[in-house]
Amino acid sequence: MTTALFVVSEEGYWGEECIEPLTTLADAGVEVTVATPSGDPPVMDERSADPDEVGEETAAWVREVDETDERLNDPSPIASVDAADYDVVVFPGGHGTAWDVNQDRHARDLLANAVAGEDGTALVVCHAVGLLGFAHDDDGRYVVDGRDVTGFPNEWEEGIVDDQDRMPDGRKLPYWVEEEVKAAGGNWDAELDADTSVTVDGDLVTARGPGSSAAAAETLLDELDVDASA
Repeated sequence: MTTALFVVSEEGYWGEECIEPLTTLADAGVEVTVATPSGDPPVMDERSADPDEVGEETAAWVREVDETDERLNDPSPIASVDAADYDVVVFPGGHGTAWDVNQDRHARDLLANAVAGEDGTALVVCHAVGLLGFAHDDDGRYVVDGRDVTGFPNEWEEGIVDDQDRMPDGRKLPYWVEEEVKAAGGNWDAELDADTSVTVDGDLVTARGPGSSAAAAETLLDELDVDASA
C-alpha cells in the first residue's frame, strides 16, 4: 500500500492546502499518517475556514474535516517519524509554517530525506515551500539549489502584511518564502498569470497556494502512480 506522511503546522495551517490532498490521497487508497512539531493536534488558520475568505462550501468542509478526522486529531511528533517509512511526505502550507514547521530541524531532515536517493517524494505547498530555504542535504547543500519550484509569491504577501511585516493578527512574519528560496538557489517561478501553479522537479513537487491544492493532489497521485479511482 502507498503511504503518505503529512507534516502539519500547529501555528496555523491553511485548511484547503492540507485537507484537499489528504482526502484525495486517502480516497485513492493511500494510507495517511499525520505529524506535527510537538505531537499536539494541528491548528487551522481561522481565515481558511472563513466563508467570506474561501466561500461557504469550502469553509464548512475544511472545518468539518479538521474537527473530525482521526488522523489530524491524533498526530505523531515529527521527531518520532522517518521519511524512509513513507512513499511521500507532504508539507501543507499556511502562514503558521513560518513559525514552526519551517524552523524545525526534524522537519528539515524529513524533507531532505524524502528527496534523497531514488525512492522518496515530497509535496510542499504554499508557505511551507519556505522550508526549502533552510533544508540541506548530507553534503551541506540546500535541497532546493538548482531545482525548479513554485510557492507563495512576494506579490501576494504584499497584500497581507503591513509595512512592518505584521500579519492581520499582529504577529510579525519572520521571512518571505520567495526571498528565502531564491537565496538558497531555487529556480523560482510562481506562474502568476496562471490559475494554478504546480511544479515537478524530479522527486520534489511544489504548489503555489490554496487554488493549486487540487491540482497538486492530482499531480502527486500521478507521480506515485496511484489510480485516483481506487
